Amino acid sequence: MNTSNLDTPISPLRQRMIDDMNIRRFSRATQRDYIRDVARFAAFLGRPPDTATADDLRRFQVAQSEEGVSATTMNAVVSGLRFFFTHTADRPDLSRRLYRINNPRKIPVVLSTEEAARLLNATTSIKHQALLSVAYGSGLRAAEVTGLKVKDIDSERMILRVEHGKGGRHRNAILSVDLLNLLRQWWRIGYAQSKLHPNGWSARLSPFPGRARCSLPGINALKPLSTRQLSRIVVEAAKAAGITKRVGPHTLRHSFATHLLEEGVDVRVIQVMLGHSKLETTAFYTTVTTRTVRAVVSPLDRLGLFTPQLGAPDG
Repeated sequence: MNTSNLDTPISPLRQRMIDDMNIRRFSRATQRDYIRDVARFAAFLGRPPDTATADDLRRFQVAQSEEGVSATTMNAVVSGLRFFFTHTADRPDLSRRLYRINNPRKIPVVLSTEEAARLLNATTSIKHQALLSVAYGSGLRAAEVTGLKVKDIDSERMILRVEHGKGGRHRNAILSVDLLNLLRQWWRIGYAQSKLHPNGWSARLSPFPGRARCSLPGINALKPLSTRQLSRIVVEAAKAAGITKRVGPHTLRHSFATHLLEEGVDVRVIQVMLGHSKLETTAFYTTVTTRTVRAVVSPLDRLGLFTPQLGAPDG
């Protein structure tokens, strides 16, 4: 590993941007992406990004388009630069010169209920089964699953408290009776196998420890799994279950929302459960609710023109 970058001091401008993101409690992943995007623009510019002009931004976006950068990447860069110019550089006039590209959203991959059951049963341990059951049974994002603390499991109110979800928002997620029983079963087994801290229920520790040791003084416990480890667990379970769809942690969240819609749960309730800020984001799942589509009677069928007649010849 090249260690020269580790010794390079952070510029005051970058530190200011980091401070601005910390104030707003941005996740580490968001901070990493935003810093990368601004650095990308600075490399193109060849000078500090806060000295940019409107024409510089235009040339940058034209160059990105000509290089064939995907719409998803270009829109992500726009988000990072808009934050930088609006909050760090205090030049909101430039943020208005950044244009997002219309990028039609792809229909998400969703498991059937039978496939979801096969995947959960194909896990290699009760720990993995409980981990994926939280993702599917409560509709949590990957980072929310791995960031879950034991104290967030509220068995009295039957909720999972999600702290600092996407956008720094807090919310309550559903905790089903079956999921609670599975978590308790995993706790008993994990404790017996010394895989969980004995005071874990009262400590700010993860119910799903990973491999790396926790650095908290006086605590000999494992750090929570990373989102990458979670992704690998999902992929391996899907493969073992014989599921050929491209499955990841977010597939379980997609399936959670879609299956609730198919059961008739109001889309506004699902919006709250998922932590979506906009209703149209949740409403997109109506595009994959096959049960809803099958329940609709086609106007062609109502005409009764092609109803098979008993005893009619096939030819």
